[in-house]
Amino acid sequence: MNLKEYLFFSVLFISSFQSFSQNKIESFLTPSDTLNKKRQNAVIVTETALASATLLGLNQLWYADYPRSKFHFINDNNEWLQMDKVGHMYSSYHLGRFGAEMLNWSGADQKTQLIYGAGLGFAFLTAVEVLDGYSSEWGASSGDVIANATGTALYVSQELLWKEQRIIPKFSFHTTKYADIRPDALGKSLNEKILKDYNGQTYWLSVNLHSFAKETKIPKWFNVAFGYGAEGMLSGNVHDQNLNFAENPEIYRKFFLSFDVNLAKIDTKSHFLKTVFSVFNTIKIPAPTLEYSANKGFKAHALYF
Repeated sequence: MNLKEYLFFSVLFISSFQSFSQNKIESFLTPSDTLNKKRQNAVIVTETALASATLLGLNQLWYADYPRSKFHFINDNNEWLQMDKVGHMYSSYHLGRFGAEMLNWSGADQKTQLIYGAGLGFAFLTAVEVLDGYSSEWGASSGDVIANATGTALYVSQELLWKEQRIIPKFSFHTTKYADIRPDALGKSLNEKILKDYNGQTYWLSVNLHSFAKETKIPKWFNVAFGYGAEGMLSGNVHDQNLNFAENPEIYRKFFLSFDVNLAKIDTKSHFLKTVFSVFNTIKIPAPTLEYSANKGFKAHALYF
């Protein structure tokens, strides 16, 4: 339960701009220099409506198929080699970033952006945890809540310390053979695999070098990315996997070093392009990558995604 909520909410967020004709988009997307109360009210109403619609949709499309229970917690911190927890951090960061950027567009001050904007990701994903807590199939996870808080803190701390985002969580995905072994759990279609197959997911911390060395000639858009992934997982619980599956692939963690592009640092006067870049700055670009795992050592990829 991480990318599903994030992508569902993001699609609704992006679609809210599609009703404007192209010649009006540029002026519409230009941030206000001072507080524009109409815009701020529109942001608050839009965020509330989208979050409510998303939660209602998840409740009907996802949780309605499973029996309810009393609110309860579960300890799933050892499952999926913590890939799901990293996913929660990623989702909370970017939902909060979108929330803060929307309030910046309305001309709100930094305090308002950080409290009510950046807090959006944590509040929304905490609400999802409540839904989990009332489902007998799952349960609220303290590890998920901590991961959500970590994502929000990563955004807020950088704004307070540097007034810019120098370290950005990103995501990449490739299909794996494991989904074909257990499609019900890891996905049948490509969309399901992206959400469910942790073996093909990689989460990155993309670091902007120029931000740490502004007197150098390093391109402003050039990033170095550190990635984390895992492989061999047919089940979240390693013990269950050893008992219940005829095929028993080796389970291990993977670490990556690669290049990346910070789209937010590309110079452009177009606020439409800035908005597009902001949305796609959630994804790590394919690039030459060095992989390391304890059991297989180093491996080089000409392109990795």
